[in-house]
This record gives sequence, C-alpha cells and structure tokens, in this order.
Amino acid sequence: MIPTQVNHLSALGALAISLACAPAGNTTRGAESTTVARAETASVATKRAPPDSNITQADLARIQGSATAPVWVIEVSDFQCPFCKQWHDQTYTALRDQYVKTGKIRLAYVNFPLGSHVHAWPAAESAMCAGAQGKFWPMHDALFVTQNMWESPGSPMAVFDSLANANGMDMKRWRECVKSGIMRPLIQADHDRAARAGANATPSFMIGDEILTGAQPIGALAQAIDSALAKGKKTP
Repeated sequence: MIPTQVNHLSALGALAISLACAPAGNTTRGAESTTVARAETASVATKRAPPDSNITQADLARIQGSATAPVWVIEVSDFQCPFCKQWHDQTYTALRDQYVKTGKIRLAYVNFPLGSHVHAWPAAESAMCAGAQGKFWPMHDALFVTQNMWESPGSPMAVFDSLANANGMDMKRWRECVKSGIMRPLIQADHDRAARAGANATPSFMIGDEILTGAQPIGALAQAIDSALAKGKKTP
C-alpha cells in the first residue's frame, strides 16, 4: 500500500491495494526498471513517531486536483530518470490541463528513486522539502527541466539550492529540511508501497485497475482515465 500516515493517502493506499491484488493490465514503453525489495508495510516515520508538520505538508503538497475528482492517477517517478523527464516534457502539461484542471482526476507524485541514479535521492529530498513550503510542483518542474545540469557526477546541491531560491523558498528552512534528512522515511515508504502495488520501473502510472509503465503519451493515459471514469459511473 501507499503510505497512510496522512488521511488523503488512505485513498491512495486503497487504490494501490486494488492494483496489487487484481490482475492489472500493464502497458510498457520507454522506462527504467529495477529489482525492488518487498519492505515492511509501515514506514519508519509511522512506526516511531507521529507525523511531523513538515512531512504532513510535503505529503499533501505533491497532490493536485479537486478533492471531488472521481479518479486518482498516481505517478511513480524518479527525478533523474530520463524517461520521467521525457514524460514530463512531452505529456505532463497536457494531462494537467485536460484532466487535473477540469476536475476529472487527482494527480499524486510518488517517489521511486532508482539505485542506479546517484542523485535521485537528494533530488527527491529537495522536492519534498519544497513541498513542506507548499511548492512541490514548481520544484518538480524545475528539477526535470534542469536534469541535464545536475545529473553528472559531483554534488548537485548547488543546482538544487539555486532552483529552490529561484522558486521563492525560505532558504534557511529549506536547507535545514534537506540537511536533516527528515523526508527520507517518507521517500522510502513511497518506494516500498509503490513496489508492493506492482511498480517496478519509472515512470509508472497507476490508474483505476491498470498500471502503465513508461513515458506514456497523453492518448494512452486518456484511454485509461476514461475507462476508469466509465467504470466509476457504473458502480452503484
């Protein structure tokens, strides 16, 4: 299941469970895969302490769309994945404009940093710490747009710092958040629950009873969303 330490994620958890238990359709195109370990069902944060306000805010900030939207789309992604960047650059805006802004879906970003990407974890922490200030999606966009600037060997933190500053962060708070590592249990929980739900590559998209893997074009996502919407209308 997807993390459940915040109320809204219980809905994501239910969706993930349904995907894990059902014989889901799985369409694959350009994607990066990994062998994933099956971890414990509760995150370190959930086991050891009540949710921190920064974690709670970050958790909420990586969701966009109307609370009454009938369908969830869960984007399982890695900020250093080139196919995730491809999807962001070619398809994300169309999905947001056609389905999120029109109230048809709620879109949630779930972190799935791959071990082969040395900067995937600090990128995820940078985005989630931006989320603690309600700015996850601007940082999400900035990280993908500038991926070629920070993906090479060497510390990416100067670039991440610049992106945070350019997007209006309280820099003292953002830097303290990143340095503290407070978002790591949530990111790990994201990865573990996505794996349990059937994700094994990035990007993956959980929609209704389907998992679509790879840099899916808007047409393929629209077909899955429209199918989920139609099934929802038929449910008593």
